[in-house]
Amino acid sequence: MKRAIYILNPGHLKREGNTLVFIPQNEEKKIIPVETIDSIYVFAEITFNKKLIEFLSQKHIPLHFFNYFEYYVGTYYPREHMNSGLMVLRQAEYYLNHEWRLGLARAFVYGALSNMLYNLRIYNARGKDLSQQISSIEELIGELNQAGSTAELMAIEGQARMVYYEAFDIILDNPDFSFEVRTRRPPANRLNALISFGNSLLYVTALSEIYRTHLDPRIGYLHETNQRSFTLNLDISEVFKPLIVDRVIFGLINRGEIKPNDFSDNLEGVYLKDKGTRKFLEAYEKRLSETIKHKKLGRKVSYRRLLRLECYKLYRHFLGDEIYIPYIRTR
Repeated sequence: MKRAIYILNPGHLKREGNTLVFIPQNEEKKIIPVETIDSIYVFAEITFNKKLIEFLSQKHIPLHFFNYFEYYVGTYYPREHMNSGLMVLRQAEYYLNHEWRLGLARAFVYGALSNMLYNLRIYNARGKDLSQQISSIEELIGELNQAGSTAELMAIEGQARMVYYEAFDIILDNPDFSFEVRTRRPPANRLNALISFGNSLLYVTALSEIYRTHLDPRIGYLHETNQRSFTLNLDISEVFKPLIVDRVIFGLINRGEIKPNDFSDNLEGVYLKDKGTRKFLEAYEKRLSETIKHKKLGRKVSYRRLLRLECYKLYRHFLGDEIYIPYIRTR
């Protein structure tokens, strides 16, 4: 199975023969067999040349960049090797038709809220009193069919997420990781730093999975298709944030694997230090590789594979073969 490569140290990334080599500063070079690479995430200062870019293009490997504060800044997206003119036209058609677009946007929000409920019910069954939050989100799900625009759907999703985030302090019960309020740029506390970092990772993972399909990531339905480079990955990520990012965060904190000294706190906000970043990435990859029984397929699949399957469902939806129904975890 192919995997993502995370570069956290400065160095030089280059092609050597028919494989990749990374040479960290003041360290021995590391050989990375290209056949094992799905995508590359760069968090440090690296140098590379045109030969590397050509090689990555030949091997269809996206290169994702994050800045010093772990914000996603951009992607080298190799030429779409699975380009489909028909699919671009169908995606645009679904975007331009108000009812069709609204139906897809509603499905993404329904999936997101349903998977939030799954998490809340899991922890409620473990003795955390989350009945109020569960009831509130159930009510908001009931309002989705009344929404007449994507803006209204986004507003409902925002309300649900506020209620959902209120539950984090109950689930975690850890004063070192109190939620308080959702803040993004910059994150105001440790929990917000973890949420922002995890969400950014998932957006990029979803983008990499879209790249392996005929879908065009530039056309989204819940998130506005405007000046952003990619939006469909944001739509798909909404469905999986509770199941991937949030469960990684709960596990790291509840098991005591990530601690206050894994963060830096300054005037520019709160961010993970290198050791904290490594812990998060390890847990994130482990979660993506975790397998669960897929009811329709009748076999176990990984969460990474679920993201790809979500793309295939959208593909069939655009071709008119079946109605898109988001993945919802029920047990």
